[in-house]
Amino acid sequence: MIGVIFLLVVLGHATVGSKLCPSHCLCYELSDLVDCQSRGLASVPSGIPHGTWLLDLSGNRMTQVQSRSFRGLWSLKILLISNNSIQTLQPESLSSLEFLERLDLSYNRLKTLPPDFSHKLFSLKELRLNHNFLHLLDPTSLHDLENLRKLDLSYNQITSLDVRLFNSLSHLNYLNLEGNKLNVLVDDLLSRQQNLQILHLGHNNISVIENQAFTPLRSLTLLSLHGNQLVHIRFKTFLELQTANTHLQLSSNPWTCDCELQRVFGKIQRVKHLQVVDYKDIICHGPLQLAGRALTSLDSQLCMAETVSVLVITITVLLAVIGALVKAERNQKNKQSQSESDEDKHNK
Repeated sequence: MIGVIFLLVVLGHATVGSKLCPSHCLCYELSDLVDCQSRGLASVPSGIPHGTWLLDLSGNRMTQVQSRSFRGLWSLKILLISNNSIQTLQPESLSSLEFLERLDLSYNRLKTLPPDFSHKLFSLKELRLNHNFLHLLDPTSLHDLENLRKLDLSYNQITSLDVRLFNSLSHLNYLNLEGNKLNVLVDDLLSRQQNLQILHLGHNNISVIENQAFTPLRSLTLLSLHGNQLVHIRFKTFLELQTANTHLQLSSNPWTCDCELQRVFGKIQRVKHLQVVDYKDIICHGPLQLAGRALTSLDSQLCMAETVSVLVITITVLLAVIGALVKAERNQKNKQSQSESDEDKHNK
């Protein structure tokens, strides 16, 4: 960020020392930039020029954002409040920022977002909430972010997501949910994300992916599912991805290597628009005799072994049936011979 500020200063031929400038901050008049980074601030300072379009408050000691903190800053387009200790956002604390395009609240201590979090943030295109303590998101908290393109919710403590949460985000092209505690990917969660290009879901606890979870994603180029709890996957789940070219990341899951898994990956590899970019790193977690082996090293052994097992079982059953029939026929002949012998004795 220091480099960005320096560049803006150079390009704008800015001067330091505006009459309207918070103490301890630097105000660059011609570039309308206010730098309050790492100043030990416990709250948003007063006296910020109304024409400011970039405000950097990162690296301070703020624990909350007050309702009136940004009132009057109608020109603000970029607001950076990362690396603080913010635990709460008071009602409508951001609602005056109707022209804000980028908001960075990463590396704070937020546990929840208020229902009115996005109120009047119609212009917001990028929202960073990564590295907080978010565990439950109100389904209406993102409702007004109709123009959002990039959303980063990575490295929080989210266990589940309401299917209504992303309903308004039809222009979203980047969604990062990596490093959370998601267990299941449900149908309809991404029902309106036809423009989504990047979806990061790595390092969660995902063990179940419902059949239609990815169906709406028509523009996806990267789907990351590495580092989850996937044991098996269905080919149909990925076949629903009707995209031009999608790269899949599926390594570091506890795969159970059997013929079915090998067939699924084989089918995926043959679909032109799907590429498992880390296929060589798909490592077997089970069964025990295959633990630690790469799926690629097994070639077609798993299905061959299964075929052999089926053949052995089939032959064994067939031989048992033949043996039973032969024995039954012998018993029938013996009974017939005994009957004939008894009849001869009776006639004599």
